[in-house]
Amino acid sequence: MKAAAPPSPTHGSPRAVVGSQVSFEEEMFGAAFDGRVVRRFWSFVTPHRRRLWIGVAAVLVFTLTQIAIPLVLRHAIDGALAVGGAGIEVLHWIVIAFFAVAALNYASNFTQELIVGRISGSLLFDLRRAMYAHLQHVSLSFMDKTEVGRLMSRLQGDVNALQEFLETSIFAIGDFVLLIGIITVLLFLDVRLGLLTLSVVPVLIVVRIVWLPPARRAFMRAREASSVVNGALAENVHGVRTIQEMGREAVNLDLFDDKAKDNLHAHLRASKFSSVMIPIVDTLTGIAMAIVIVVGGAMVLGQELGLGVMVAFLFYVQRFFDPIRSLTIQYSIMQRAMAAGQRIFEVLDVPVEVRDAPDAAPLPREARAIELDDVTFGYGPGRPVLRNVTLRVEPGETVALVGPTGSGKTSVTALVHRFYDVWNGAVRIGGHDVRNVRQSDLGAHVAMVLQEPFLFTGTVGDNIRYNKADATRGQVEAAARAVGAHDFIERLPEGYDTMLDQRGANLSLGQRQLLSFARALVADAPILVLDEATANVDSYTERRIQRALARLLEGRTAIVIAHRLATIREADRILVLRDGQLVEQGTHEDLIGLGGLYARLYRLNHASFDDFSAEDAVAAES
Repeated sequence: MKAAAPPSPTHGSPRAVVGSQVSFEEEMFGAAFDGRVVRRFWSFVTPHRRRLWIGVAAVLVFTLTQIAIPLVLRHAIDGALAVGGAGIEVLHWIVIAFFAVAALNYASNFTQELIVGRISGSLLFDLRRAMYAHLQHVSLSFMDKTEVGRLMSRLQGDVNALQEFLETSIFAIGDFVLLIGIITVLLFLDVRLGLLTLSVVPVLIVVRIVWLPPARRAFMRAREASSVVNGALAENVHGVRTIQEMGREAVNLDLFDDKAKDNLHAHLRASKFSSVMIPIVDTLTGIAMAIVIVVGGAMVLGQELGLGVMVAFLFYVQRFFDPIRSLTIQYSIMQRAMAAGQRIFEVLDVPVEVRDAPDAAPLPREARAIELDDVTFGYGPGRPVLRNVTLRVEPGETVALVGPTGSGKTSVTALVHRFYDVWNGAVRIGGHDVRNVRQSDLGAHVAMVLQEPFLFTGTVGDNIRYNKADATRGQVEAAARAVGAHDFIERLPEGYDTMLDQRGANLSLGQRQLLSFARALVADAPILVLDEATANVDSYTERRIQRALARLLEGRTAIVIAHRLATIREADRILVLRDGQLVEQGTHEDLIGLGGLYARLYRLNHASFDDFSAEDAVAAES
């Protein structure tokens, strides 16, 4: 009985192909407000809402003290000018009130900075953790189609944009209250002088309206130019070996120079727009203060206004444009945050296509046979890589997969580990459909050694026990001895405790491959998959690996994507794939005697079957 399988892309459109790819649009500015993004963002803020309200309260208290301090100074000045003992007594109380307000101002400022900093830090952690956890489980069909650089940008820059949005939004509440409070107090103290002072605001609004569109374009252009330069720099740093090999240093420098100059001009233009507002705001502030001094001074001399009121006006005018500037910046921050939020939640909404069934069962240790039953599979709609493939690998049998590039060899091994789900048919291990067993069991049941061994930053010992964290030091050393890696490990500065560079760059490719064999041996999985594991090593290292293979394959079911003929001939059985179909199978002698594709390719005397292209296969059959 076959398990149900998803429809083939030739008949449908699986989500794994079209639904898992994030948008390639990296817009830096979105709508000023996006309700969907804010609601999703709020779900991350909700666990911290108690601290959030405390932070908002601290912001409001801090803002109110800023409004109150000039008023206290106003009464202090008027009290100092008062005549008699009653005036001195009032002045004493005003001084006490001033220090009390100043202390409250300091306490609330400290509290708001502390609370908002902790909330934003926690939010940064929660968002990155959620994205990282989700990306650990998304299907490889998504990862195959998505640039790592874009995902890193979302994990770093976009999350930072939402963190900045939270911080500035909380402080923006205080800026808005401060702006309204200053306007209210100015009009309360003296309506005429207040209206005259605020007469410069319409000028600022007009200037902002004219300035904002070209300034926004200049800022976007500067960010785009920076992105281009950073991309070119990263590409040239990673490709420096090829650049030096081909003597492209001068050419690449000229190309980079053009991008760098474009970046310079873009940032100079953005800087011009940024700088032009500072003197304008300072000039308007000076005009407003001049109005207060000239008009207010005349009113003081004419006994129409108290000196304390005029001084308070000066303080308020000095602070009046700060919240306007902050709120304008907040608008741009909100736009960036809306665009960043869309990209973040787009990643978080990528469906996990390959997941455990609700009734997923454990996979017994004794399940060792591998079976592909009429399997059709591909990576894109209407482009199957495997077509109606049926094969069986018996328990303890070593099977070699050979065939031209693109024949579907790696796809077979990927389906055994259930990195992807088949379109039609079924993949079974020990008679159990891989879609009906737990993925954690599959991970423990199938060990893989790939053509490009991937080592992680950490010690040699940690990398060997990567798939079995509880492995003892004795087990690690025994595995290293079995695959011939112990001697070179002992020669390392700290032996098994030597720290590896990123991706094991301080080891040779052959050494890294031997460590990956030791890792597979420590994992002690019943099924072993070798995907061209000796493709990039020298002949001496390959002989060592061949000896390691003999130890590694004992008692295990193995699928080997063969690279060299020596590996193929040692297999119990050889399966020949072409154009996603199984065309021949048998031992080396059987296939040579059959006189089919394998025999004709073999007689061409290539060192490796992967040297054959699809055209070579056609030529061999003609």
